[in-house]
Amino acid sequence: MKPSNPGVLVGLVIIFAVLTWAVLKQVYTTLPALPWTAIPTLLILALGEAYTGWLTRGRIARKPGTRPVEPLAVARLAALAKATSATGAVFAGVFGGFVIHTLELIDVPDPRQDAFIAGGSFVSCVLLICAALYLEFSCRVPDQKDRDQK
Repeated sequence: MKPSNPGVLVGLVIIFAVLTWAVLKQVYTTLPALPWTAIPTLLILALGEAYTGWLTRGRIARKPGTRPVEPLAVARLAALAKATSATGAVFAGVFGGFVIHTLELIDVPDPRQDAFIAGGSFVSCVLLICAALYLEFSCRVPDQKDRDQK
């Protein structure tokens, strides 16, 4: 499995932001307000993935007091990280499209609220992507020279 390419993730964000912005130009007035619950949900997921990455990195490096990790578990975590980073990029693009569209209507109270919620959700998605990339990085086998230094 190849590591995630940050350029592809940025491309996904841009493509979905433009698509969402184009769709919202037509249907924004018929949509309900954005729920604020996406922000804490994404932040909890990001925190969980970052913590899992930190634990996994220590176990792979065989730090004192840790048990060795099963290779199949590392492969599953790497697959989870790749899927999460791509999904986070898609949702970041969707929320980015909401931000772009609602910034044009910032003087109206409801779109202003949607802009703040979409902006917070966008930042939460970026943090989730960063946590997923860290988890993916943590699943790598250390180089031979890194192992010899211990």
